[in-house]
Amino acid sequence: MIKRSAALGLITVPAMSVLSACASGGDDDTKKVDKGEKSAKNPLAVNASAPLDVVIFDGGFGQKYAKDAEAEYAKAYPKTKGKIKHAATQKIQTVLQPRFNGGTPPDLVDNSGAEQMDFGTLVSKNQLTDLTPLLDSPSLDDPNKTVRETLRPGVVEMGQFDGKPVWILYYAYTVYGVWYSKTNLAKLDAEYPETWDDMLKVCEKAKKKGVAGWTYPGKFPYYLPFSLYPFIAKIGGRDVLDSIDNLEPNAWKNPAVKAAFEAYYELYKKGYILKGTPGLSHIESQTAWNEGNALFIPNGSWVENEAKKTTPKDFQMAVGAPSSLDKSDKMPFGTLWASGGEPFIVPKAAKNPQGGMELLRIMLGEKSTKNFVQQVSSLSSLNGGTEGLTLPPGLSSAQHVLEQAGKNVVNPRLQDWYVTLQKQQIGVGALGEMMAGRMTPAEAIKKCQKFADATAKDDAVKKYKHV
Repeated sequence: MIKRSAALGLITVPAMSVLSACASGGDDDTKKVDKGEKSAKNPLAVNASAPLDVVIFDGGFGQKYAKDAEAEYAKAYPKTKGKIKHAATQKIQTVLQPRFNGGTPPDLVDNSGAEQMDFGTLVSKNQLTDLTPLLDSPSLDDPNKTVRETLRPGVVEMGQFDGKPVWILYYAYTVYGVWYSKTNLAKLDAEYPETWDDMLKVCEKAKKKGVAGWTYPGKFPYYLPFSLYPFIAKIGGRDVLDSIDNLEPNAWKNPAVKAAFEAYYELYKKGYILKGTPGLSHIESQTAWNEGNALFIPNGSWVENEAKKTTPKDFQMAVGAPSSLDKSDKMPFGTLWASGGEPFIVPKAAKNPQGGMELLRIMLGEKSTKNFVQQVSSLSSLNGGTEGLTLPPGLSSAQHVLEQAGKNVVNPRLQDWYVTLQKQQIGVGALGEMMAGRMTPAEAIKKCQKFADATAKDDAVKKYKHV
């Protein structure tokens, strides 16, 4: 899936250097359509007859869900029928850069994929509309709740930079963790291990049957944090991850990091990692897992859709939160990482920004959300939206663990604040080396801290902090 590959850095483009040429900021009100009359049914004061221009990334989620939402928009505002321009592309930057430069961007953009425009550049050049009016408007299905109040934890914060206005609305919602097959665990007469001691026992049991305990994308070892980071938070508390995100001195030297690294390294030392894993891609490791060669794999909830071609019908895919290390853990079992995905933006220079925000409000309604869930096998950022639906096993499991987690959901920001640091340096340069046995936990921690310190001292890298 191109969208997912790009989001995880499997495809790289020099977005920063290209977009730096974009016209800076500016908001020519003479180009905007007149606002409509604000009312209970039209809280954003949408011009009921103005054209709407939408560009959607045509990747793993396709574009039909957006077209269906546009049809709902046309029902709400009949005079816009035939005036909604819909375009889909996998080359977001190539297609839209000239329009941003020329001051004629679309009204709503699904900014995703291999050519995703760099958010830091867009924000710093004042090219995005503050979405606070959307978030503070009444939700589509319950006027007594604002849109903000209907969203899952962390979604609003992900669209902020330094706690300032909300520039991005993440529409999809990803649950990360340790993925497994209930069928394959049952063959070992085992259940998902809630403690690390039990995890090791299950892996030893599997090893005796010729099955590896774990595999992961060794070519892209920044998948490891999908289960490792919430494991660190569970052991030491969410403040440990916050200090890492904030690039604080010695953050990686926290005892919780040491304990988590040593636990994962034990998987390697005891021979519980599938042979050849360091050389596997994400697709290859998922296929090996599907084939029953390994029990567990760190991943996100997109894996069910991405791996469906090789997943046996009786696989019963499921996801588990990180196992408990011991009774001294600061957070309870069930703590996991979940966060928004598929980022939507309303350009600052859009002619009809109210229309762009209103389409997002419609997309976050129950009807459009259920349509999205059914079409692409993913949760949306709407807190709910699956009532009455029959969900596939993996998605059903993801929703269950999310409900079980309650408030114990963490959202590390390193992967979207400092992409190079997270993926190439910490992921490949430290975690990948450690899990391949080429570096000890102590050496990996020292390396992570060195990389983080270098980023903190680099004046060319804009810094962000939890507020």
